[in-house]
Amino acid sequence: MIKSKPSNLLFLLTILVVFACSTPKEQSKELIEKPVVRAVWSKEQANQWYEKWGWLRGANFNPSSAINQLETWQAESFDLETIDRELGWAAGIGMNSMRVYLHHLAWEQDPEGFKNRMEQYLKTADGHGIATMFVFFDDCWNNTYAAGPQPEPKTGTHNSGWVQDPGQLIYDEPQLSEQLEAYVKDVMKHFANDERIVLWDVYNEPGNSGYGNRSMPLLTSIFQWGREVNPSQPLSAGVWNSSLTDLNKYQLANSDVITYHNYEDSAHHAAMIDTLKQYGKPMLCTEYMARTRNSTFADIMPMLKAHNIAAYNWGLVAGKSNTIYAWDTPIASGEEPEVWFHDIFRKDGSVYSQEEVDQIKDLTMN
Repeated sequence: MIKSKPSNLLFLLTILVVFACSTPKEQSKELIEKPVVRAVWSKEQANQWYEKWGWLRGANFNPSSAINQLETWQAESFDLETIDRELGWAAGIGMNSMRVYLHHLAWEQDPEGFKNRMEQYLKTADGHGIATMFVFFDDCWNNTYAAGPQPEPKTGTHNSGWVQDPGQLIYDEPQLSEQLEAYVKDVMKHFANDERIVLWDVYNEPGNSGYGNRSMPLLTSIFQWGREVNPSQPLSAGVWNSSLTDLNKYQLANSDVITYHNYEDSAHHAAMIDTLKQYGKPMLCTEYMARTRNSTFADIMPMLKAHNIAAYNWGLVAGKSNTIYAWDTPIASGEEPEVWFHDIFRKDGSVYSQEEVDQIKDLTMN
């Protein structure tokens, strides 16, 4: 037994006396107002968790039949047949994990139905030997959205229908924060011990779309909510832009494991790895691979495997998201670009590049 020092014992007794002298009502109020919040994982805890997974490799997955997260998860457009087929293709080239975006509005329409669809997705993915990383919030692309049928893709335009979450609405209606807290906690509690889930990616690219530090309050809130739930899976928010100093500092200090995005060439990517190694925690690259920016499977994936860094490229099957087109170079005619920006498969299951697929399989199956 470890004995307390006299000063520590005196302090502990004082606290116990104060608590004992308070009324049950006051004690109850104190516990309600100050929920238990777990600490950020230590290096040892994080590395012990990572050991059980081996090398994670996969893609950012949205079924080709959905233009955005709402079309993926709303009851009327949830397409389990396409999900099953396309995850089968991923498993066929040795992928074992997917990063998948959620959206609070789909939950708001029908919380129980939403979680049921998540369960159907997880069961299907697990059947293919694929684990899942779920993403809650997102600052990228369109800042407004609506429930119901989603817009058709704009011809030749990258991610024309992708939507932020919560986007502009959090600034127009600050009270939305209460609903977002209910959403995050409901979903996370429901799946808190689900071994099919790798990680909760709490906020994709905070500060994007010109928000900058305006995203800090929501970022700090979701980490707080997540720690109050205390799931068995780690919490993280990936760093992606070195100029967002305050956000980066907070994300790295509060993430249980290190996640990051890099769409640059191998030299720049290697430099980022060297910078993040100092934290001594497992690293997961949750977005990479943009062919016209020299971020390719051939150059980046072997490096990630060599460092045991999880590798999630953007895009699996070319579809309504139009991510075969580059971010800022739409093709008005809708003609297929000579060099795809993202994605691996066409909707019929054929591949963009057999050479690339052979390279991926060589890394994942050997």
